[in-house]
Order: sequence, then C-alpha cells, then structure tokens
Amino acid sequence: MTTTAIEPAGRTASKPHPGRARPPRPPGRLRRLSLPYLLLLPALALELLVHLVPMVIGVVMSFKELTQFFIRDWGTAPWAGFDNYAVTVDIDAPVGRALLGSFLTTCLFTLLSVGLCWMLGTAAAIFLQETFRGRGVLRTLFLVPYALPVYAAVITWAFMFQRDNGLVNHVLHDQLGLTDTPPFWLIGENSFVTLLVVSVWKGWPFAFLIMMAGLQNIPREIYEAAALDGAGVWQQIRRITLPSLRPVNQVLVLVLFLWTFNDFNTPFVLFGKAAPEAADLIAIHIYQSSFQTWNFGTGAAMSVLLLLFLLAVTGGYLLATSRGRRTGDV
Repeated sequence: MTTTAIEPAGRTASKPHPGRARPPRPPGRLRRLSLPYLLLLPALALELLVHLVPMVIGVVMSFKELTQFFIRDWGTAPWAGFDNYAVTVDIDAPVGRALLGSFLTTCLFTLLSVGLCWMLGTAAAIFLQETFRGRGVLRTLFLVPYALPVYAAVITWAFMFQRDNGLVNHVLHDQLGLTDTPPFWLIGENSFVTLLVVSVWKGWPFAFLIMMAGLQNIPREIYEAAALDGAGVWQQIRRITLPSLRPVNQVLVLVLFLWTFNDFNTPFVLFGKAAPEAADLIAIHIYQSSFQTWNFGTGAAMSVLLLLFLLAVTGGYLLATSRGRRTGDV
C-alpha cells in the first residue's frame, strides 16, 4: 500500500532546479540592505576629513625637514627620511632626552590620575547604590565637574591656585597655617600636584557615571543571598561587585588611559604655552617642539611615535583582556 503526500491547498511543492538562476531580489529589500551604509556615509566622510587626512599629512611631514623656512609651501621642504625619528629617539641628544623625560612624566601622571579617578568613581557609585534621603542631589553634584566646560573649569582652578590671592593658599596658609610661606602651585615642582588635582577633579565623575550604570545590572537578590550567608560589605564588594563590573572596568580603564595620556587642554590652560618641567606632559611637549621652535618635522615625528605607542598599548590591552574573558568563561 502506497501513501501519497498531499500538499495543502495553495502551496506548491517544487524544488529549485540546480541550473535555474535565482530570482532577482525585490527593490525594497535592496533599499533596506543599503540604508545602513547610506546612513554611515556622513560619519565616514567626516572621519576621513577630520582624522584620516590630517593623520596622513602628519606622517608625510615627519619625513620632511619642515622648518619655519618652508611654512608657506611645506611641500617644497627637503626630504629628511628617518632623520627626524633618529633625533627624537636619541636620548643622548637634548631633543631625545627632553622627550624621554616628558614621556616618563606622562606615564606617572596617567597612572596616578587613572587610578585615582577609578577609585573615587567606584567608591562613589557603590556608596550611592544605597537608598537614603538626598541621594539624587548627591548624584547631581558629583556630575557637575563632568558637565562643566573644560576651559571654564580649568581657568577657575588656575585662579584658585594663584600664589598671592588664590583660594588654595588662603585656606592652607592663612586659615590652617599648614605652610610657612604661600607655595607656588603653577610653577616649580608643585605644578605636577596641581595638574594631577585638576585632572582627577574633572575625570572621576566620568568613572562614577559609568560605574553607576554598570551597577544597575547587578541583581539585588545576589547581595541579599550573600548577606544571608554572612558576607560583610567588603566581602560583597570583593566577591560580587568587582567581578560583575569587570567588563565595564576594562572599557573604562582604556578610555581613561587614552584621554589622560593625550590630555592637552588641562596643562595648556593651567600653565600656558610653556609648561613647567615637572608638568611637561607629552602632548604639550609636542606642541612646544612644533610651534615654538618651528620644527614641524620633528614635532610630526614625535606625534607619529606617540600614535604607535598608543596603538601598541591599546592592542596589547585588548588582547590581554580578551584572553582573560575567555579564561574566565572556561
């Protein structure tokens, strides 16, 4: 007895022939597929004009002997090859020695600034997870430094750090008597402390905002179960909060590192065109090497080396964190 399969009404059971051409896609589907690329075109064009084209020009400039004599027509500057890079990395020469000192200062500054921003942001975010009266007001106040324009905030700090009529010396020297004489904060060795204070003040609210958003994804039931098992506050933070925030921390630390290492606005507004040696960050150092000595070829070579360093650190960091995630999943 044979059974014949009966297809439902209105449906044709037909298999496509191997040699038969596929029917053309409908125009509406083509439009839907091409719409994301069309929407990305303005952003890609701006990225090309604002970042990629100046980057390529800067790389070309780094191979030329571009000084003040060729500013009107920099294309006629003689080809220098790798001479600018050789001068830049020669630590026995004044240019290379100064660049190395600026690089080490920037590394120390970035390490302290990122660490303090992360610690303050994490502590404030964890503290404000608890419900209490005035929590909304505190959240708003904590975000004020992040909302203020950078130039307005740094100029205000510059006035506060004035030696004779600044608020900082008025409190430390006049009111509390912690110093024998009013110290200089914008010149000398104290300029590094000034730069660090301003950088942390305007950077930690960003860490606070990101960490507070990450804490919203941790279920409260986990903390309640841990409390029932006898876990204290510090044990909950160590065993629950920090491991749950690991993906957020990986992105946050990288962003803070890139922003801080490339910071130009803060030292420029605080100290002007000539930053003190103790606060000579590499961004302001490259600016001084280019626009004060008018040696744009050497300045461009420094910029390219800085870009390569940041790309190497970013790539290594992403590779290390991705391996850590895979190991944690296993």
